[in-house]
Amino acid sequence: MVTHTASTPLLIAQPARVTVHRSAGIVMAVVSALAFSSSGPLVKPLLEAGWSLSAALIVRMGLAGLILSPVLVRTVLRERSFLRRHGWSLLAFGLIPVAGCQLFFFTAMQRMPVAVALLIQYLAPVMLVAFVWFRTRRTPSRLVLGGSAVAVVGLILVVDIAGARFDLLGTILALAAAVCVCAYFVMSERTGDDLPPLALASGGLLVGALFMAALAVTGILPFAAPDVTVAFRGIEMPGLLPLLWVGAVGTTLGYALGVMAVPRIGSRLASFIGLSEVLFALAFAWLLLGETPAPIQFVGGALILVGVVLVRMDAAEMDAVTTSAVLTPVEVIPLAPIPAEDARDSR
Repeated sequence: MVTHTASTPLLIAQPARVTVHRSAGIVMAVVSALAFSSSGPLVKPLLEAGWSLSAALIVRMGLAGLILSPVLVRTVLRERSFLRRHGWSLLAFGLIPVAGCQLFFFTAMQRMPVAVALLIQYLAPVMLVAFVWFRTRRTPSRLVLGGSAVAVVGLILVVDIAGARFDLLGTILALAAAVCVCAYFVMSERTGDDLPPLALASGGLLVGALFMAALAVTGILPFAAPDVTVAFRGIEMPGLLPLLWVGAVGTTLGYALGVMAVPRIGSRLASFIGLSEVLFALAFAWLLLGETPAPIQFVGGALILVGVVLVRMDAAEMDAVTTSAVLTPVEVIPLAPIPAEDARDSR
């Protein structure tokens, strides 16, 4: 038996698994960004060969949603009221972060250079910082402000917007895509035992695929899915093959790991880590399409990483404050000795 004297404090501490939980979330967020980044370079040749965007998105979203659907089905069977209580969340996730982001971004891309549309869409982390600042009236720390500024400068260098023209409607559409990205991180952060992240991802992807199919069937969006052959670095393959990879691996892992990471590390840090998707996309374009990045883009990539590190340092400081609050010394008051005659009575 362990005894404590009045002068011996007892520390009540959270398990070390909290740190492991956050570290796992960071790894998930990075792998999610890596998975998402493969989609553009793999789908680009298919679109150039005659596939419509609606057809590519229906296959991409629908396949990923079906792969993750066992989690959704199991959740619904376990809790009959799940769809009644969370149906609107699934619908909103499918229409805003899933389908809305794609539609706004690609429509903006048709009116302005891709680099500019990317830059505006990836302002989402800064928009999240500004939103929290406005809502709470609390000024972000210097690390967060500095990290945001450095990351934006790095993003400008990476996407290379030199000589880009301005288009008002394209800018509004790109900003709408950025708002959809913010909604993705905010909604993902609110998942938990009541609304499993993978159930949200599956339901949202299926809703997005059905919405895109409705737009295609009604003729609002053109639909074309010809039998084509695409080539990567001189290697030819059926056009459907890279799209199946994008849906089964890139999109499935991207959304699955993304929605699981955000509750662990918070929407702010997750959104900044999401900027690494731009860097991974450059690497995939270089590897698959032979598009060699310019030296200035490597500099921009380094600045993005510095910005993410600064934001992560702020998160680490918050963890330290939380831990110090939890590691509270508790004085153990020793029990007074029982008199001998009372001890005999107790027997």
